[in-house]
Amino acid sequence: MGDIVYSRRGSGEPLVLIHGIGHRKEAWGPVADRLAAHHDLIALDLPGFGASGQLPRQGRDRMDHLTEALEGFFRDLGLDRPHVAGNSLGGAIALELAARSSVRSATALSPAGFWTERERLWAFTVLMSIRASSYLPNPVTQQVAQRDWARGIAMASLHAHGGRLASDAFLGDLRALRGCTAFNRVLRAGARYAYRSQPSVPATIAWGTKDRILLPVQAERARAQLPGLTHVLLPGAGHVPMIDEPELVTQVILDQVRAA
Repeated sequence: MGDIVYSRRGSGEPLVLIHGIGHRKEAWGPVADRLAAHHDLIALDLPGFGASGQLPRQGRDRMDHLTEALEGFFRDLGLDRPHVAGNSLGGAIALELAARSSVRSATALSPAGFWTERERLWAFTVLMSIRASSYLPNPVTQQVAQRDWARGIAMASLHAHGGRLASDAFLGDLRALRGCTAFNRVLRAGARYAYRSQPSVPATIAWGTKDRILLPVQAERARAQLPGLTHVLLPGAGHVPMIDEPELVTQVILDQVRAA
């Protein structure tokens, strides 16, 4: 799809990185250099997020609209079943692609879809509050951006070590969250979503032990539901674990690709 914005570097087997709701391809920055040393690395902005065009209207919003959009993106780039890694919403998409045999392997970091209704409501409440905070006046966000401890508090729902996020990255993430056009549509689709498929290719599910959005109890539910997959815990990592434990996240992804 021509309206999906992406970056590409490195060489080797293609590996596509899929961010979570409200985020952007830059979420993978802490692990991108490590992964690009081994792969043709493609990080994308999902339709309706980051710099990509809007998510097309196709009747009632459904999660598989994003899955189908990525399958079209693979075709447009001439990618024959690439490896994929995704976080949160991106993790659910990675697993759906794995169930459709559209990819060679999948790594899902804290994927959506293994929640109870109460856990889903908690996650959506936190996500909506995070988005609401992106509308704070610019002087306030500029003040927060200048202090490590303030960034850590502001990003505590997403990262265990949010203070590690550079100030320009922090401000860029806020702008992306405020400007994304598909946020509410994806939440509506997610309200009806649970992962009920079975990956037909090798896949790993990894969960941060300090995930405050999709609580780690869901990791055990995923393990029980999909015992044939590889399941990994990421000690000390939050919901978006790439900045918390970049070396461990890199190793989990590379291990899955090599196993495939």
